[in-house]
This record gives sequence, C-alpha cells and structure tokens, in this order.
Amino acid sequence: MTNYYELVDANKLKSNLVILGFVTFIALAAYFIGYSLGYGWGFVGYALIISGIAGLTSYYYSDKIILTLSSAKPAKRSEHFNYYTVTENLSKVAGIPMPALYVIDDTAMNAFATGRDPSHAVIVATTGILAKLNRTELEGVIGHELSHVKNYDIRLMGIVTILIGIITLMADYLLRFSFYGRRRDRDESGQLQALFMVIGLVLALLSPLIAQLIKLAISRRREFLADAYSAQLTKYPEGLAHALEKLSHDREPLEAANKATAHLYIVNPLKNHHDAVGWFAGLFNTHPPIGERVRALRS
Repeated sequence: MTNYYELVDANKLKSNLVILGFVTFIALAAYFIGYSLGYGWGFVGYALIISGIAGLTSYYYSDKIILTLSSAKPAKRSEHFNYYTVTENLSKVAGIPMPALYVIDDTAMNAFATGRDPSHAVIVATTGILAKLNRTELEGVIGHELSHVKNYDIRLMGIVTILIGIITLMADYLLRFSFYGRRRDRDESGQLQALFMVIGLVLALLSPLIAQLIKLAISRRREFLADAYSAQLTKYPEGLAHALEKLSHDREPLEAANKATAHLYIVNPLKNHHDAVGWFAGLFNTHPPIGERVRALRS
C-alpha cells in the first residue's frame, strides 16, 4: 500500500509531468504545422514561450482563476460557524494550515478544494450543502476536501484544469492557422509537407479529447482515496456516507460549475450523472458512482 509521503511525492511529480507534457505537445504540434506552412524553428519558439507562460500561470494562479470561474465569495465566520469550526478542528488533526474558506451562493449541494499547496489552499462549499448537512455529515465532506489539500491533489487538479482549457484554445488556434496561414512553394518537399500537416492536425484534433480523458481518470481515482482519508480523519465513516447519500438525492445542477471545473467537486455538479454502463462510457464520468463510494466507506 502506498503511504502518505509516497503519495505526496507522486502527486508533485505528476504535476510537473503534466506541465512538461503540455509544453511538449504545443512544441510538437507547432513544429509539424509550422514546417508544413514554411515557418522555421521560430514558430516553435513562439509556441514554447506561450505554453511556458501558460504553465507558470496555471501553477501560481489556478486557484484564483477557478474561484473566479465558480463565482465564489469569502465565507464569514459569523454566518457559517459550523463550516469554520469544523474546518479549523479537522485542519489541526490533519496537521496542515487551515485553508481559506469560500462560499458559492447556490442551493445545490456541493464542495471542492483548490490551491497549489497546503499553505495556499482554499475550500469552497455551496450555501446549499452548508444548510442541508448536519455537523457530522459536514465533517465528512470537509475531511474529504482536506485529503485533497494534504495529498497535493489540489495542485495537480488545478494545473490540469487550467492547462486543459489552454490546450483546447491552442489546438483551435493551430487548426485555424493551418487553414489560413501562408504555404510553402508546392514544389519543395510537397509530400513531406503534406505528411507534417496531417500529423500536426491529428495532434491538434485529438489533444483536447486525450487531455479530457487524463483529467477524468486522475479525478476518479482520487475520490476513493479522499473518502478513505476522511474516514480516517473523522474516525466516523458514516458521516461522509450519509452526506454522500444526501448528495445523491440532490438533483439540482450547480449553475456556477462547467465542464472545465466539474471534476473538482465532491460529486458531479452538472447532474447529468446517470451511471454509465460499460468501460467506454465510464471513461467520461468525472466521478465514481456514489453507490460504490458509500459501499467502500461502509466496508
């Protein structure tokens, strides 16, 4: 079994690999399309600069971008006393700084964590989940989110969220550039140009889908782990199990959520979550089925 320190190291490594993979993809796609259009390595250089800036931005500002996308506002201790005190107490038990607390004004029930490390972490909850869960159930949910903080899932998932959006935009740009950019003389290495163009277009077309599948796979695996850590932290698995059952009965979609941020939440906020059948359909689920998570907690 993987211990906590190995998990943290693995998540830090994966965060770096995600950024490296993103920069590599942009360079490859730019090279193949740029070559076919008659541009040299300078085209790749511009693409690398843009992707490098995007990678650094996602590392340092992913939490702020995600909070803005989610329309989250700072929570007030006087208004959300249980939210504050539960997080404060469990943070001490977990041995990490207390995250900043934010609230989304929506009656849908949900929550997520973001940030680049435990010292710069944020937990976000909807007003709906704060109103409808009792303190014990809320402890289970906050314990789940603190697992994402302590295990550096927040860094990995924040980076993945921002870079996938950028990959989609960059792929669209490369496709447009390939159709409207200037072309080389047709007599010069015509077949090689055509081959490079095809490779570049395939990379640009497939990259958003591949990136999405990677994001979803990473997200699903970590939900089970965070559930288990919450049970260990609170010493009461039934708290989170009851909370998940309530969340499963909530059919209201969260208006602030979108496909780019859906995987961050404790349950799918889009509410199009009839459990998919078959391995292929399951590839596109942002979360494991709630029934499986509850059974795992109670076992």
